[in-house]
Amino acid sequence: MISSNNPINERSFRRLALLTVIAVFLLILVGGVVRSTGAGMGCPDWPKCFGQWVPPTDVSQLPANYQEIYSHRGYANTEFNVVKTWTEYLNRLLGALIGILIFFTFVASAIAYWQRDRAIVGYSFLTLLLVGFQGWLGAKVVSSVLAAWLITLHMLLAIVIVGVLLYVVARTQVLSKTFQSFRLSKATSRWLLVSSGLLLAQILLGTQVRETVDEVADRFGDVQRFRWISELDLRFYIHRSFSLVVLISQLMWIIPVVRGIDNTVLVKRLAGATGCLLLVEIATGVIMAYFAIPSWAQPIHLTLAVVSLGIQFVVILFSYRNMLMKSISDLSSMPFDKSGSVTTL
Repeated sequence: MISSNNPINERSFRRLALLTVIAVFLLILVGGVVRSTGAGMGCPDWPKCFGQWVPPTDVSQLPANYQEIYSHRGYANTEFNVVKTWTEYLNRLLGALIGILIFFTFVASAIAYWQRDRAIVGYSFLTLLLVGFQGWLGAKVVSSVLAAWLITLHMLLAIVIVGVLLYVVARTQVLSKTFQSFRLSKATSRWLLVSSGLLLAQILLGTQVRETVDEVADRFGDVQRFRWISELDLRFYIHRSFSLVVLISQLMWIIPVVRGIDNTVLVKRLAGATGCLLLVEIATGVIMAYFAIPSWAQPIHLTLAVVSLGIQFVVILFSYRNMLMKSISDLSSMPFDKSGSVTTL
């Protein structure tokens, strides 16, 4: 086996894992595009699309009675739309690519960390199991003809996958020799936890609002998009007002971290990035609230929120590393032989 303490191997693994995280963020964005454009049933079956591995590009490539064939999937009065079909198909291709990336991440973790920290291998394997379940859940979303609660569950599972991958990346970073430790004040650490919890609650509430938007969109269609906001229930107004609470709570930890002289450059950059992302996210929320929920703003709004939450999760892991990554502190104090295994004293 390749030496697990080889810094090139470990650095390469971190890059691969980080690339996988970015790919999952991209998938969340594309999934949001699919949902906001109504392309979810662009392919009425799964894993094929209209019974083909490569989707049709013209209605002439479909059976004459395709609407009858797929009537149970909502096509009785729906005409073939090549843009929606290929949007959904590209979403599936990206999902398959991420599955491959996660498989390679697991294999790479076994090569780089099996002897040094098997928890990294274990969590990498967990992401592999989760992405398999995610694929199965995607099939259920199609077979249910886009049941709103299944779509929401599908998205939330993607967030869980991101969280596990970020834990793997953060754990390898803490274990590396280049990691610079830092210490936040108790007040800042508490605000970090509170604000992250509030942001998570805001995302969950946003998914409920999104389900309501889907219901309103089905009733009024794009032609009456201007009526969508007025037809939303109380959850939308709570979600809109709660954004101010989330922003204030975020600033309570971001400002001290950025100004702190003892904090590392990395954690300052993470805090600054979180603040910038949240401002843009709130801006897209304002655009949706006052400009009839433009379809381009919806996926951006969700993706920025998830990326912000992911960055905060990394800061939490770094800040509470002794508690959340206890075995690492034990490993770092133990000598390693040339093969990368722990030397018994």
